[in-house]
Amino acid sequence: MQGHKNKKMSLKKAWLLIVLILIIDQWSKIYIKTNFIYDEEHKVLGLEWFRIKFVENDGMAFGMTLPTQYGKLILTLFRIGVVIGIGYWLWDSFRKKASNYLTVAIACIIAGALGNIIDSVFYGVIFDHSYGQTATLFSDKPYGTWFHGYVVDMLYFPLFEIPLSEGKTFRFFSAIFNVADVAISTGVGILIVFNKRAFRKPVHD
Repeated sequence: MQGHKNKKMSLKKAWLLIVLILIIDQWSKIYIKTNFIYDEEHKVLGLEWFRIKFVENDGMAFGMTLPTQYGKLILTLFRIGVVIGIGYWLWDSFRKKASNYLTVAIACIIAGALGNIIDSVFYGVIFDHSYGQTATLFSDKPYGTWFHGYVVDMLYFPLFEIPLSEGKTFRFFSAIFNVADVAISTGVGILIVFNKRAFRKPVHD
């Protein structure tokens, strides 16, 4: 990614990456909402370890939940503030000619955060519920209110199960997540794995 200085990613390309991730994320969520009933599950290509399972959560990553509606509102507003801050970080990184590792990582994190914010802000007022039915987009009987929509998750990779006592099993990996979560994890992963390259001081003429 680093390459020669004239191969630096432009700010326009970074935003195009963000838009591309958002399109994939929102398309997948809208498709699931309008074609799956809540908790419906299908194997991909007949594989046991790769499945599509439709669930929703209050807005935390990887299927975690929040205790109250106030907690969800606070989380959504907090995320919006964080995205604004990270957006400034992206702009400042280009201004300072930061590495492509850093700018790609920031772009992925922004896209993922925005993807889940869209669910939280809008889905409660544009969809009806998914329990026992497929949801309708732009329904006249929405299931929630502004800032209180549920985040749609569908990617499920139960890699293997370990038998426990009394007929119980431990399943790894049991989290269900979405494209936005993948984007955030990818961005954070780049910052961790390529830390030295990501935060390398730019070389000036």
